[in-house]
Amino acid sequence: MNNLTPPFTRETAIQKTRMAEDSWNSRDPQRVSLVYTEDCYWRNRSEFITGRQEIVSLLTRKWAKELEYRLIKELWSFTDNRIAVRFAYEWRDDSGNWFRSYGNENWEFADDGLMQRRFASINDMPIKEEERKFHWPLGTRPAEHPSLSELNL
Repeated sequence: MNNLTPPFTRETAIQKTRMAEDSWNSRDPQRVSLVYTEDCYWRNRSEFITGRQEIVSLLTRKWAKELEYRLIKELWSFTDNRIAVRFAYEWRDDSGNWFRSYGNENWEFADDGLMQRRFASINDMPIKEEERKFHWPLGTRPAEHPSLSELNL
């Protein structure tokens, strides 16, 4: 994600958003952490963390709990070095209960394109398995898969 640097255009902000989605859909905490600055500051729900090691720890816990994780992000707005996105992801717990989590993120980037601040607000909604809308194989969302807007989410 760091090969796109600010100031962002609409096109590069969309690319940055998709690259973030692809990275998170890998469910590889180490890979994901590399797109953040060494001292990146996060608020994720009610948890506040700093630095790549804490990012790896948080994501390791997250994906141990959130099984079958599939995420779609969509650009909401951008400025020179900031991007706002909305997102939804589906997952199940170890008891087989399904959820769709909705959220918004505010990102701020350093000059080298690494994210230096991330603020995420997320709400979980229980869903029935038959209500799931994200069915691609684990990993990157296929290019032809509908966006959040196309799914009316």
